Amino acid sequence: MIDIAHLSIRLPDFSVQNISLTIESGDFFVLLGPTGAGKSLILEAIAGLVPIATGSICLHGTEITHLPPEKRDLAIVYQDGALFPHLTVEANIAFGLRYKKKEVPDPDSQVQHLMERLGISHLKNRKPATLSGGEKQRTALARALAVKPKILLLDEPLSALDPTTRADITELLSELHKEENMTCLMVTHDFAEAQSLSNAMAVINNGRIEQSGPTHTLFHHPETPFVARFLGVTKKLKSVPPAAVPGAKRLKS
Repeated sequence: MIDIAHLSIRLPDFSVQNISLTIESGDFFVLLGPTGAGKSLILEAIAGLVPIATGSICLHGTEITHLPPEKRDLAIVYQDGALFPHLTVEANIAFGLRYKKKEVPDPDSQVQHLMERLGISHLKNRKPATLSGGEKQRTALARALAVKPKILLLDEPLSALDPTTRADITELLSELHKEENMTCLMVTHDFAEAQSLSNAMAVINNGRIEQSGPTHTLFHHPETPFVARFLGVTKKLKSVPPAAVPGAKRLKS
C-alpha cells in the first residue's frame, strides 16, 4: 500500500497542491487528467525524481519521502521506454538486478523468464534503435519487473503506440497485473485506458485532485463539472445546475 499525504510540488511556472491518495496493495490505480495537469510530476515525486515542497509518501507503512530513488523499491516505465541505447534487450532487462541480489538470487533465470513471458526472447541480442515501439515497451516492462518492485509506475506507456500495439500492450498489462498481483500506478490522459485497466483512479486538473475513488464511481457519479465533462458523462451530474456545465441542457422533470 502507498499513502500520499498533502503532497505539494512547486516549480517556477506550475505547482501541484495538497495531493492525498491511498493506493491499496494489488490496485491498478490510474491518475487521469488532461495534458499539463501535473500527473507525471506526482508520479516522479513518488519515484524520488523531483523534489517535493511539503507532504509525505509512505510505502507499506515506511516513509520514503526523502529516500533516494534506488532505495524506494519502485520501478518506472516511461512512454518512450527510456532504454539504454548501447545495451542489448537482454542487458537492458538485467541492468537493475546487480542491485537486487538478495531479492533476486538467480538473475539469469529471472531475465529469461521475463523475456519469454513478454514474447521478446528472439530480440535479446538487439539494440533499442532496431526495435519497434511495442518491442521497446515490452523490453521496458521486463526491465521494470525484473527487480520485483513493490509498486510499478507507468507514465503514459501506451500514448506513443499505434492502435493495434496499444491494444496488445493494454492486454499484457492487465494480464501481468492479475498474474503477479502487482500494485500499479499509471498516468494517462485517455479515459478509455483508465476504464479498461483500473479499479481505482483520481482525476487531476491544474495540479489538484478533482475526485478520486473506485473507477466505476467516477464514471457513474462524477462530483464536479470538470470530472463530468472530462469523462464525457455530463448527463449524470444531475445535481449541478446546467449553467455550471457548458452546453448542458436542463432535464425535464
